[in-house]
Amino acid sequence: MENKKKYDIKGRKALVVGLGKSGIAATQALIKLGAEVSVQDSKKIEEIDPQLINFLRSREVKFYFGKDPDETKRFDFLVLSPGVPSDLEFIKKAKKAGAEIIGELEIAYRTGRGRYAAITGTNGKTTTTSLVGEIFEKAGRKTSVVGNIGVAVISKAINADDDTWLVTEVSSFQLETVKDFKPEISAVLNLTSDHMDRHGSMKNYGAAKAKIFMNQDENSYVIINSDDRECMKLAEKAKARIVPFSRKKELDFGAFVKDGVLTIKDSDGKTAALCAEDELIIPGQHNVENALAAAAMAYFSGVAPAIISESLRTFKGVEHRIEFAGEVDGVRFVNDSKGTNPDAAIKAIEAVKGDIILIAGGYDKGSDFEDFVKAFGTKVKHVILIGKTAVKIKDTAERMGFTDTIIVKDMDACVQEGMRLAKPGDTVLLSPACASWDMYSNYEQRGKHFKNCVSRLEKR
Repeated sequence: MENKKKYDIKGRKALVVGLGKSGIAATQALIKLGAEVSVQDSKKIEEIDPQLINFLRSREVKFYFGKDPDETKRFDFLVLSPGVPSDLEFIKKAKKAGAEIIGELEIAYRTGRGRYAAITGTNGKTTTTSLVGEIFEKAGRKTSVVGNIGVAVISKAINADDDTWLVTEVSSFQLETVKDFKPEISAVLNLTSDHMDRHGSMKNYGAAKAKIFMNQDENSYVIINSDDRECMKLAEKAKARIVPFSRKKELDFGAFVKDGVLTIKDSDGKTAALCAEDELIIPGQHNVENALAAAAMAYFSGVAPAIISESLRTFKGVEHRIEFAGEVDGVRFVNDSKGTNPDAAIKAIEAVKGDIILIAGGYDKGSDFEDFVKAFGTKVKHVILIGKTAVKIKDTAERMGFTDTIIVKDMDACVQEGMRLAKPGDTVLLSPACASWDMYSNYEQRGKHFKNCVSRLEKR
């Protein structure tokens, strides 16, 4: 592992934009590192946690709540939270005045220590990141699972040492603002349309994802889904050693399925059989892909095949991703709140066995829902819709000949209606195909509300 030069920010003037989890963590770290910190958030001061206000005042942090900063020329750099678009007027003014525009991931990489294993892709990031973290921990490595998974990278990076592995889930929003970030091993799981409201085109979205391996060299590895044409096109720009994985074909090198067994073959032709597909606890063919990617990341970072095999067989998955949420009178309830785009929801529909009553809808990210509706096939019997996209999905479904839809006001009504429509043996599946931001703070809150509604049904 190469030593990177420590980035000294003591006395430099920083503006943290957006006070979500990563913004707060960045603020705390920058204060600790001796920067002169200001913060900005679109929320008004009365919407901010009073404890946070007190903390900022006690550290002499200047804050701009519900307004733009009035002194953009004074900042050396801006740290943007992932949800903040970089084309806001005050950000453009600061950049023009000479401020560097970066994100929390970049500042964590520059100021902290540790070795990075980074995972991106449209879908499967959280599952793969969690699985890689579990494998690394079983291998006895000092491991922190961070990033888009819910733990700010900087909160762990500034306390890491050179032997700590930071297994990092990275979104396209985080990658937009990286410059020096250089993981030792990275993965691009898949690439399908998402966040078009932010990126504007698949070309821009793909370019953001490709920044995960932008600084990697021939001494590092990038794990790529060779079944995904868009991923393979991105990989043409990589300088790192490309390790393909495939669920559909046997490979001369990389991770693949052979006779129903997840297998790895290295550059010397040495083969390791890891785990049978049907031994995986996590359901669905998409999770076979996630397991292949995680296994490749672990193997090519030096983890023994026996440890990878054990981890694959025992990994139970992550909360809010095809998670069993309960059973009432023979009707199963499954929480897939993390299905925040059509492709993720399609994978959930494919993974669930038997007939489905589907709960969908939410914040509109500019997605097209035709492929989503096509995936209903004969499995989805009814669709219960909520949120801003409810009418859009209903109109798309009816145009395509699917008429068993109903729009309701909230999650409680969804669960009640799902129970009414379901027969014993059916599954009521929450897989929204949309983000949660119109009704909830995040997909976790949405998933927990769904599970609470199911719990109340079980107790009636």
